[in-house]
Amino acid sequence: MNNLKFIGIIPARYASTRFPGKPLALLGGITVIERVYRQVSLVLDNVIVATDDDRIKDAVEAFGGKAVMTSSTHRSGTDRCREAYINNGGNEHVIINIQGDEPFIHPDQIKAIMSCFNDEATDIATLIRPFDPTLPVGELINPNSPKVVVDSNMNALYFSRSVIPYLRGVEQDKWPSSHQFYTHIGMYAYRAHVLDEITQLPQSPLELAESLEQLRWLENSYVIKTAVSNIETVGIDTPEDLERAAAILASKK
Repeated sequence: MNNLKFIGIIPARYASTRFPGKPLALLGGITVIERVYRQVSLVLDNVIVATDDDRIKDAVEAFGGKAVMTSSTHRSGTDRCREAYINNGGNEHVIINIQGDEPFIHPDQIKAIMSCFNDEATDIATLIRPFDPTLPVGELINPNSPKVVVDSNMNALYFSRSVIPYLRGVEQDKWPSSHQFYTHIGMYAYRAHVLDEITQLPQSPLELAESLEQLRWLENSYVIKTAVSNIETVGIDTPEDLERAAAILASKK
């Protein structure tokens, strides 16, 4: 990949309205954050956890990982990634932002997002998943699952909590089987200078409307390349999600 140097940064906060301390929650006897770290390390030699809590930092160092302390005032994982990148020396060309609550993140997903930078026009990369046409339309309409449309070069045109595109003249319950929709997987990678630039931008009108920070980047003309992944992952947002992940882990064993 043109001799690019990559670093994986895993933002991990202790405070969470729905699940306080979730990075340190045990999943099969191992903390969630360690499972994420292990998965990322299968692909990247350079991985750090960006946190604002000493308990998380201590836990990461206890299993042999590397952690960097960051401010507790960041508005997003993107902002936390930038500070961690700088505090860690800032010597890599591309920063991959991996969510700290995705214990089953797959190595192929990380490789896919890295491959986006084979295109020199790529500023930012992210993953998208083809929506399963056998699922009910309610799953597609769910505003907590952002949708994305792309151009012929797989660059993102728009992200929305609404269903895009709107299928005119098609009964809504037939939408999933009438068009290939894509949902967004919230993992990003940024060229270093782009990460510096986008974290200085004010929130944009579309971002404020949809509460999706990637719309700020599109409004400011950054190229967001997408890679397709069919791999299902499980995000840990609630204790119930942890139970579901534990069941999946047990089934794999």
